[in-house]
Amino acid sequence: LYTAVLAVISLTSTVWSHSASRHINVVLLSAFGVYAYRDLWPLATYTQNPVDIAEGSILWAKIIILTITAVMIPLFIPRRYVPIDPKNPMPVPNPEQTASWFARATYMYIDAIILLGYKVPHLRHDQLPPLSDDDYSRYRTSRAFQYIDPLRSDKRQNIFFGLMTYFRRDYVVMALTIPGSSLCSFATPTAINRILSYLETGGANATIRPWFWIALLLIGPLLQSTFVHWFMFIGSRARVRVEGLLTQLAFEHSLRIRLKAETSSESAARGNGHDNDAPARTAASIASTSTQGRVSEGGSLKGKTKVDTTPLDKKHSADSKNQIGKLNNFVTTDLANIVGGIDFLNFVIQIPLQITLSMIFLYQVLGWSAIVGLVTTIIFIPVQGYIGKKVKDVQAIKMKRTDARVQTISEAVNVLRMIKLFGWEKMMSRRVQERRDEELQWLWKMMACPTKIIILLAIIPMLTTLFTFIAYTAVMKQELNASKIFSSMAVFNILGTQFQRISWRVTLVIQAKVSIDRWNDFLYHTELLDSFSDLKGQPTDSPQIEEGSPIDPDLIGFRDATFVWSLEDGGCSLAPSSRQFKLHVDGELLFRHNCVNLIIGPTGSGKTSMLMALLGEMHYIPSNPDSWFNLPRNGSVAYATQESWVQNASIRDNILFGAPYDEERYRNVIRQCALENDLELFEAGDKTEVGERGLTLSGGQKARVTLARAIYSQAKIILLDDILAALDVHTSTWIVNKCLRGDLVKGRTILLVTHNVALAAPIADFIVSIGLDGSVQTQGTDVCLALEHDPVLASEIQQDEEITEVPEDTPRPLKKIPDADAGQLVIAEEIVEGRVTWKSMQLFLDALGEDHPVLFFTSWILIVGTSQWVATLQTWFLGFWGSQYETHTPSEVRLSFYLTVLCSIVIFRIFISSIMDVYYNLRALKATRSIHVQLIDSIFSTTLRWLDETPTARIIARCTQDIRSVDGPIPQTFNEAVQESLTVFTKLCAIVLFTPIFVLPGIAVAILGVFMGNLYLKSQLSVKREMRHVADTRVCNARSPLLGHFSTAIHGLVSIRAYGAQEAFKDESLRRIDHYSRAARTSWNLNRWIGLRIDFLGAAFTALLASYLVYFQSISAANSGFSLIQALGFCTYLFYLIRTFNDLEVEANRQISLERIRGYIDIEHEPQPTQSGKPPAAWPTSGDLRVENLHICTVLTGKSGPRILHNLSFHIKAGERIGVVGRTGSGKSSLTLALLRCILTDGTVYYDGIATDSINLDSLRSSITIIPQTAKILGTLRQNLDPLEQNDDATLNNALRAAGLFSLHQDSGQARVTLDTKIAGGGSNFSVGERQIIALARAIVRGSKLLILDEGAYIYYETDTLIQETLRQQVDSNVTVITVAHRLQTIMDADKIMVLDKGRIVEFDSPILLLQKENGRFKALVEDSADKAALYAVAEGV
Repeated sequence: LYTAVLAVISLTSTVWSHSASRHINVVLLSAFGVYAYRDLWPLATYTQNPVDIAEGSILWAKIIILTITAVMIPLFIPRRYVPIDPKNPMPVPNPEQTASWFARATYMYIDAIILLGYKVPHLRHDQLPPLSDDDYSRYRTSRAFQYIDPLRSDKRQNIFFGLMTYFRRDYVVMALTIPGSSLCSFATPTAINRILSYLETGGANATIRPWFWIALLLIGPLLQSTFVHWFMFIGSRARVRVEGLLTQLAFEHSLRIRLKAETSSESAARGNGHDNDAPARTAASIASTSTQGRVSEGGSLKGKTKVDTTPLDKKHSADSKNQIGKLNNFVTTDLANIVGGIDFLNFVIQIPLQITLSMIFLYQVLGWSAIVGLVTTIIFIPVQGYIGKKVKDVQAIKMKRTDARVQTISEAVNVLRMIKLFGWEKMMSRRVQERRDEELQWLWKMMACPTKIIILLAIIPMLTTLFTFIAYTAVMKQELNASKIFSSMAVFNILGTQFQRISWRVTLVIQAKVSIDRWNDFLYHTELLDSFSDLKGQPTDSPQIEEGSPIDPDLIGFRDATFVWSLEDGGCSLAPSSRQFKLHVDGELLFRHNCVNLIIGPTGSGKTSMLMALLGEMHYIPSNPDSWFNLPRNGSVAYATQESWVQNASIRDNILFGAPYDEERYRNVIRQCALENDLELFEAGDKTEVGERGLTLSGGQKARVTLARAIYSQAKIILLDDILAALDVHTSTWIVNKCLRGDLVKGRTILLVTHNVALAAPIADFIVSIGLDGSVQTQGTDVCLALEHDPVLASEIQQDEEITEVPEDTPRPLKKIPDADAGQLVIAEEIVEGRVTWKSMQLFLDALGEDHPVLFFTSWILIVGTSQWVATLQTWFLGFWGSQYETHTPSEVRLSFYLTVLCSIVIFRIFISSIMDVYYNLRALKATRSIHVQLIDSIFSTTLRWLDETPTARIIARCTQDIRSVDGPIPQTFNEAVQESLTVFTKLCAIVLFTPIFVLPGIAVAILGVFMGNLYLKSQLSVKREMRHVADTRVCNARSPLLGHFSTAIHGLVSIRAYGAQEAFKDESLRRIDHYSRAARTSWNLNRWIGLRIDFLGAAFTALLASYLVYFQSISAANSGFSLIQALGFCTYLFYLIRTFNDLEVEANRQISLERIRGYIDIEHEPQPTQSGKPPAAWPTSGDLRVENLHICTVLTGKSGPRILHNLSFHIKAGERIGVVGRTGSGKSSLTLALLRCILTDGTVYYDGIATDSINLDSLRSSITIIPQTAKILGTLRQNLDPLEQNDDATLNNALRAAGLFSLHQDSGQARVTLDTKIAGGGSNFSVGERQIIALARAIVRGSKLLILDEGAYIYYETDTLIQETLRQQVDSNVTVITVAHRLQTIMDADKIMVLDKGRIVEFDSPILLLQKENGRFKALVEDSADKAALYAVAEGV
């Protein structure tokens, strides 16, 4: 009656329905429990009867009804979906949210995705189950950040406790599942003990029927599996959520930090004038290991205030202190360590509990001899720890060798173009392989250490069992039997497993602790911007002038303010650093509104720092109570950096930067920023992708795209940081006249930092000059006043004026976009469908088998099979020993004989296992070496076109991350797969040996397991590929699906903050987290699905075998125990086998390693050297160059390739000096690449009388030397000058002296470089001009007959003059020199000048003749120059 009333309430009341239903379930379940105890339990005993049996059939009807109503219905009723936000429910909730309790416990709600994955070739991301609304990162961050975000938390606490507070409910549930799983793990040993005891005694004195123990064999493992997988389900859910929360926390906190110098040595601390300005060069300049922006040389000559005498090779420390690298480490390595320790409850609760329960069980079965086993295990723990320490030591050294190889590869890949231009592929490949061989020596030792651990792990449980049984039989004088042996063996395995877990669990916990401490240091001790320094609240737009202040909040400027780059710099204890720069503003400095404000000063004075100070990027130190600075943000701010920051998107998207598209405004911006002609070079126009770090754009194009972004914005204030630095004078003048004087900047306030005062001064209404000490020298409207106060600045301006040219005013219409997808240059990696291809596995198997694959695999499988049969024999012999006590008295059992045989089996097993591991590891080592050689050779011999399409990060990932998989996970997983396959086969054969009828059930279980495993693998592979695809698209970072966005944002941090675009980037980060979480949650749930089903399959098979042994076959208890143990092992290893095959396929999958490596081996390659392609030994004897009908085959270079060379024909005699001029995109650089056969062309080039297309590429390129515009250098100076080590030190030093590097450093007061001076990544510790000087010294050493100089567009006058003097005086007169010029002065004394336009030669003659040509292109350039008289004089030889 009571339940009926509750049922009516649950059906009629909407308010009490849920509570009434729960109450009904509790009442009915309680009643069911009473009947189960009174009437069902007695059925499992021999001594009791059901209490209510007198009720007859009514009793069983009650029990059936209660079973249905109290158990079945509550378990199978779907749950009601309750949205987190009732106003915004999910249109399609996640099946997990509406699944019944039974479906959740058995993961049946995954069935739909499993079946779908089996039907379709590939599960797309949008076909995966949607995220639950409580899994969305926006919801999670809004609730969790109050505990872990320092700016939102009310108290300062360790992030660990913050996470524990937030996930407290999850951890309570996880803690409750551990006792359940621990108790259930002893159901199998208990059932085996009781069943075998029943068989030994024939059922005498048994009180519980054997079917109960058989049922326990089924139900116990199922309950244990349910508890374990529920623990793992909650843990994996928390893991994904923690990954998302901490990634977003790192991202948001990074938006608050002040990017400053990593160390004094890592900044441009060499004292070449940019020590003060360098900090302000945006995050990109700090983060990049190959900075390529404008680097000041001129200031190094005159702008020194203090000589830095620290040796160069000591001033450039490792990149470990790189701030951006640290940020990346937080969301990769440290985050992986934290989530790796997320299930620390296993260490805290499960291991102690399991050890305690094991000892209780063993004591009950074997008495105090169990303590002997425990002591034996404990004794071996230090040995295991010692070997573990050795492993750690070897791993540390091996990682150093790996770091050396990775650094060599990274440096080589970053300068791979230069390597190819000089024909150094074989040399660099050999250098990389040397590093690789050093690494492999320690990898071999690393492989040997696990072998020792495996031997130890085999010895410990065996000796534990052996000593325990010796104590039990020889000391306690007790009889062993099958029930004691096999049940205690099962428990000894549990005990041994727990002690094994201690070591690696401790490691995980320690790693997590260290990473958490690093996170705490990052959150609480990283220097923040001043607006966040109090760790409270949100940043304000104008923190400098409070509302209601008498000071006008619209003012732009400073009053009595000092700025430093770090809080440390503002203290009294300054570390010795070249970055101790302070920007001083004494008095009041107010910029004018609605006009151009010019900020000028010599190099290194702090012009950029003034912009950074206004943006709040520097630390503000007030000089007095009335001090202030202000940059109003109410009308928004736009900012264009000197080192241009672009996103990996289309040109249009970079310009719009999230703003609405206004076609008329956009076209005007394109025209005024001189991008029209550039867009015509691309097939897709402004839809062209700029690629990783803007690799498809030149430096000048990136600068103009950055400028266009600022101009297109609606910002009232525009900050421009030396935007003219990367532009030639032709383009700079256009920008000044058309853009900065254009209609789009009217009514807007512009603050322009520039060195080009000659161009910018006429448009400026207000000019501020800064001195070398960082203080404001002058302010006003007269530039002459600034020059009078600063002779260094005046000198620099005079040099700039000497090279000023005037461009043509020829605007062109914006190109129409033919295809929205035509501009894609960086190819997104494909997601492979289906199972891993045989071709990919063949790459590894061929390398593993080498020249004799049949012999290797046959012998190896034979050894593995022997090892498995010996292990099986060991288990059987133990049972055979125990069975002797059934037919003999203890005194008749020859203990010494059985111990000797048992020890012999153990020793032989260890011996054969050692041989197996050593043999396989040796072959695996050779295999990984072979694959690495193939990969490196393939990449080094590829084409430049492929390099254009492929971001360097992907290439580095293949050579590092994917090779790491080939070094360890793939060979290890393949080895495990083979061993587990043979183990499953061996155990099935052992079962069939004693119970032949079980060959069919065994095969059926195997087939069913393989079928379920296949269902699982198809879906899991698709999900894994989607997870990796998120990690590896375009921005290409396979370690984390969020690192691409994270890295891109960090490199443009200053720009993002200047534009106020933080929220947009946060939203994008949240979106990417959700994208990853959706795949990750599905992947973890798929693991739970297969794990539970394989456990059920194994339990059912074992219970079925036990039933047969008890009721249908009469064999000894020892053989029955042996069969049961083998059945347990058969099912366990069947599950391991499925998981291992999954790991193997995932590791071998394209999105992880083998297919990706195979994909990079099967790429387009340049022609390989042939015997017929070797030129004569004396070739070349001259620099004679003849070109006939040279043009680019656009079909071969790809649809996005520019069509810029058309039927070029010319002849250059040996020893002539040729100048090549033309506007951007005319084909100058393409011509140089064509001469080196770096791009596919038609036509013929004859070098010293031999057609270059008939010569091997390495021979051709090693006989020509090119000095590129942005010369890349790496290693040491010696390695850059003479990588083949063919010259002595005197020759190399003479080359450096002749090139002028020594004199340049001596004049600037810098420490002298040596041949052993270390080169920072990409040569970032040398300026652009100095890198060209080093490249020139290399040319002198090489002694090539043909020298090509691609003159730097933004190196300074002194450096350029030095290079030109070296070419005239130090290069032999018989060397042909081709100079791609950006300054007319450098080529006016050339023998001939070639003028290119749109890929055609429009003029080619001597300068004097070209100047006499009416309406000539070259003459027009000279006529428009501000110093044409001097140019004419040079041409005429006056």
